[in-house]
Amino acid sequence: MVFHSEFPDVDIVDLPIHDAVLGAAERFGDLPALVDGITGETVSHARLATAVRRVAAGLAEAGVRRGDVVALFSPNTIGYPMAFFGATRAGATVTTVSSLATPAELAAQLSDSGTRWLVTVSPFLSTARQAAEKLAADGRPLAEIIVLDGAEGHRSLADLLAATGPEPEVAIDPGEDIAVLPYSSGTTGLPKGVMLTHRSIATNLAQTDALYRPKIGERILAVLPFFHIYGLAALLNQPLRCGATVVVLPRFDLEQFCRTIEEQRVQALIVAPPIALALAKHPIVDRFDLSSVEYLLCAAAPLDSELSEACARRLGLPHLLQGYGMTELSPVSHIVSPEESDPSPGSVGRMVPSTELRVAALDGSGSDLGPGEAGELLIRGPQVMKGYFGRPSDTAATIDADGWLHTGDIGYVDGRGYLHVVDRVKELIKYKGYQVAPAELEALLLSHPQIADAAVIGVVDAEGTECPKAFVVRAPGSTLSEQDVTAFVAGQVAPYKKVRSVEFLEAVPKSAAGKILRRELRAREAAR
Repeated sequence: MVFHSEFPDVDIVDLPIHDAVLGAAERFGDLPALVDGITGETVSHARLATAVRRVAAGLAEAGVRRGDVVALFSPNTIGYPMAFFGATRAGATVTTVSSLATPAELAAQLSDSGTRWLVTVSPFLSTARQAAEKLAADGRPLAEIIVLDGAEGHRSLADLLAATGPEPEVAIDPGEDIAVLPYSSGTTGLPKGVMLTHRSIATNLAQTDALYRPKIGERILAVLPFFHIYGLAALLNQPLRCGATVVVLPRFDLEQFCRTIEEQRVQALIVAPPIALALAKHPIVDRFDLSSVEYLLCAAAPLDSELSEACARRLGLPHLLQGYGMTELSPVSHIVSPEESDPSPGSVGRMVPSTELRVAALDGSGSDLGPGEAGELLIRGPQVMKGYFGRPSDTAATIDADGWLHTGDIGYVDGRGYLHVVDRVKELIKYKGYQVAPAELEALLLSHPQIADAAVIGVVDAEGTECPKAFVVRAPGSTLSEQDVTAFVAGQVAPYKKVRSVEFLEAVPKSAAGKILRRELRAREAAR
């Protein structure tokens, strides 16, 4: 069967992304749009809109034209949205780059995306130059490296803002022109450029309104990276569009995070599971007054209901909110609204308008499942990506002929219409014919008071059987043993779900968005 959103369809939004987000900036006027969480520097909505127009003029003077690709390689700063929307207003496609990228990774993304202009910050300049040198050696030199905070021999954000030329008049086709080209591994494989049009992003913002729309002046803490589609959508596009105030932090440090909440009287937290875990378990949280927080929304990876409840209790909230999406969905398909008093525990919410969902059986039969039955999630709607840049075969493998995006995620819809995400298709462990979901075991492990973090993968034993292995981070002062961990799990799961081996780590490897990097754990095993 096909599940449909319970909300009325929304109109397609055929606007360039900068107009969709900043179109009401003059109306919000002197209300703060951005606040530097470290220095306290504030940028109003009106000033941000003016800055974006000036940056567009400066980029046009530098030679940026419609269809050029501009790479943005920077941590979160109050200058990030000026550069981002300035580039799209100049007609460019922005490819956002992880601030953790190595020179080789940066060069690979710049080359694959056809980037001509690189915008960065001075601490990243060495990496940027090394990547540029590799591109030049390959016969694909960059036109220019712009350093937002200034560096000798490079144009800066101040230089762009000081441009005296006219704002470029660019005829953007919202349905065809690519606004953002973030990189995602998709359901599997190497990172690929995800083509998100102005239309798909702008329409997805309108779709999200039915369930989540920040209030004018609401203060939202932005520590998730803007380069990731989750941070870009939930911490820049939607808040700025709605007249909220974004308090910006460059990276996650729990003490700074809590201090900023206290000092800035932050009302909304948009986080990934590692931050929810820290808020639930770390003793440092008790040193700060977090009473201003009205809701916390967690997405990017599954969050166990017990951990969710523990975090909510710590913050004095009735419950945490969750959401679901992916880069290929611009990115939102489901969300729990802050206005809901009784969402289904552990769910990622209800479907946004103009969206359809199928749950496909995992046995390869192609049959659709009904409520309460878990299978692969297939989604269709105006927020679906245009495709993977330069990879038609990968696109065809992900979006079928009828427009359904095969997410690679496993989940089910409950009787109330709420979606529950169980795990990834590719991450299921097959133990003697039984399917074991790593996320279920990870949630159980995290319920142990002496476990600070955990990850589970399948490893092949001496008999050729794939078995669950746990990687565990002990809580400070813990003397937990491997036998303690295996016995704890064995006492609470079916025999086939038992953890068969345990390894203790200092930290579980995770992406900037908070997803466990299981490939690194698998590589660790393969190297033995």
